[in-house]
Formats: sequence, C-alpha cells, structure tokens
Amino acid sequence: MSASTLPFDGLLIGSSLATLAEPTGYGEITDGALAWKDGVLAYVGPRADLPGSPETLAREVIEASGWVTPALVDAHTHLVFAGDRAREFEMRLQGATYEEIARAGGGILSTVRAVRDADEDALFEQSLPRAQALLRDGVTTLEIKSGYGLDFESERRMLRVARKLGQTLGITVRTTYLAAHALPPEFKGNADGYVEALCAWLPDLHAEGLVDAVDAFCESIAFTPTQTRRVFETARALGLPVKLHADQLSDLGGAGLSAEFEGLSADHVEHTNEAGVRAMAASGTVAVLLPGAFHVLRDTKLPPLDLFRAHGVPMAVATDCNPGTSPLLSLRQAMQLACTHFRLTPEEALRGATTHGARALGFHDRGQLRVGMRADFVVWHVRHPAELCYWLGGDLVHSVHAGGVRAA
Repeated sequence: MSASTLPFDGLLIGSSLATLAEPTGYGEITDGALAWKDGVLAYVGPRADLPGSPETLAREVIEASGWVTPALVDAHTHLVFAGDRAREFEMRLQGATYEEIARAGGGILSTVRAVRDADEDALFEQSLPRAQALLRDGVTTLEIKSGYGLDFESERRMLRVARKLGQTLGITVRTTYLAAHALPPEFKGNADGYVEALCAWLPDLHAEGLVDAVDAFCESIAFTPTQTRRVFETARALGLPVKLHADQLSDLGGAGLSAEFEGLSADHVEHTNEAGVRAMAASGTVAVLLPGAFHVLRDTKLPPLDLFRAHGVPMAVATDCNPGTSPLLSLRQAMQLACTHFRLTPEEALRGATTHGARALGFHDRGQLRVGMRADFVVWHVRHPAELCYWLGGDLVHSVHAGGVRAA
C-alpha cells in the first residue's frame, strides 16, 4: 500500500490519553492510540483496537510515553503590545496607588503611547516571543485583543500583527476588537464621543477581515453599561459575536449584559451576582477566569465559583497576558493559579484551558480528543494529568501538534 492510500496521515501510539470526551473525568485511555487524516482526528482509542499494525496504517508513526491531552486554548490575552510596565509593578509593591502610577506616566496609557510609537514590524517583533512562549507551553489556539492603540490606525496595526502571529506560527489566532478599553487622551472628558468614534471604525476593520469578535471594558474606571451596549449593538449589526470584561472591580451587571447579547463569554467576573450567573447559564455564555490578574493585583474577591457550578456555567481559564496586571506567559501556570486561588480541581482547570476555552472563542471543533475534532494535541512528560497543575513551572511539553503538524 502506498503512503498516499494509507488510512491515516499520522499515528501516535504508546501514550495514555486524556480525551475529556465526557462531561466529567479525564476520559482516560491507557496505552492509547491517536490517528489523524487531513488535520482531523480519525481514531482515538486503545492501541490494541487499531485495525492493523501501525506501519500499515499511517505514513508517520510516533511512539511516545507520558500523556496526551487536547492542545491548550488561551481564550483571553492582550499579547500584542510594545514596551513593558515592570517599573509599575515595582512601584505598586512599594505602596503606590493606581492614581499615583498614572500621574507618574504609567498605567494603560503608557502602553498606548508605546504602541502608537511602534511600527508594525516593531510591534510584531516584540509580540512574537510571547506567542512563542505560549505555544511552547501547549497553546495552539489563541485569542488576541486590540485595545492599546485607541485610534483607528493603531488598533488596525495591532489586529494586523495578531493575524500575522497566527500565520507565522501555524496556530489559530482569534482577533478581538477592544477599542473600548480605555479613554484616549484626545477624548478626555468625552467618553460618549469616543464610543461613537470607535463604533465608526469597526465596519472598516471588519471589512478588512481583521475582527472576529468585539469586547469592551465595562467598569467604573472605563465604560458604562450604556456605552458598552452601544458598542455591542454596532457589533450585532455587523454579525460579530461579543464578549466582555465584566464585573472585575464592581458589579455593574456586566455578565448579564454580555448574556443579553448572547456573548461568547464574560471575563474576570469576580463581582458577578446570581442574576448574572443565571443569565449566563440561559445564554450559554462562558465564564472566563483570569487568575493571573487576580494574583498580580493581590485580589481577595473570588468569582462566584459555586454558583457557576450549580447553574452549569462553563468555566474557562486564560492567561490574560498583558503588560500591566497579568504578565503571564504560561497557560499551564494560569491553570495552577486557578487551582490554588480559586480551588478548581486539576480536571476543571484542564477542561477550562481546553474544552471551555474553545467554547469561549466560539469553537466546537477542538478542546477534546474525539474523532472528527481538529488534530490539536500535546504530548506531556507527566505520569498523570493532574501534574499539569501541580508543577510550578518547568518544561513538561514533549511536543505540540496543530492540525496534525508538529508546531513545537
């Protein structure tokens, strides 16, 4: 039989599989086999049940040990930016308030200045190592937001860089338009005027194929529910899904607002009330937990985790990689923080960084090891999947595959 007529393009044997194919549990298959054809999983099961010897089934046969899981999905990042804010981190630890840091030239507007000063090549060169770090740690699907440009050309440049990162690394990048992130200096005192402007930019950016979803920061220090609603109505008119930075610092009903627009997700959600949780459950909106920001800001207000569980709201886990409040370059570390701070089980954290992370981006073709799903998977040097949340740091990845092709 020639290579072109073999049933599979690739076959991995010898590892145990954490399929996550059932609603609970790891879906363990010991001494498993994983095969793919045209970038899609074509066999997932025990090695002993393969319909022939490996060499007669696939052009490429990989023998491995350890465990295989679905590849990780990072459903919330601000990965494209210029510069850093390490000095602010130091100032905050020395007791400086947010206002003091802003007066000293820090805060989100310092990143806005750096992004506006960076051309597309410089922005790409600074952002690429961050995306590579996530990939090396098992991420093959990645959301990247704009929101550090806050004018048309700078937001456009951020979104173009995000697209280029996915093309360069051979991974999936979902782009999210987050111009409603902060008020730029040229619109000081005129938030409504800025919202009108950013809504006017969106159709052109969407027409260029640069926007997959629309987000906003609904908070007392950012944009009101009324202003956020205006952004969401613009997105809906264009057929774009929405998500929301919701209820991080206070309860403004952000989770419920996202659910009202059938949002893909409500993110942060530390202050979300039970009515918001019920609305999310009814709309299928995913709760995206961001323990990196919780950790860096030394927050103490936990998200309503028991309510999410009781009402069946899926909980994703993401890095929130950003220069100010979550300079986190490992989704596996975010999983560990979710277990430590939020008391998620390792299984919940893994499912949050795979199955539920995919759902938070609108994907239903990844996040599990099942026939018909994308062949996105990671081979790990571990003896049990719980180790992915147990180790603080370290290199646990053997290989990362995206669409059946080794990416790291």
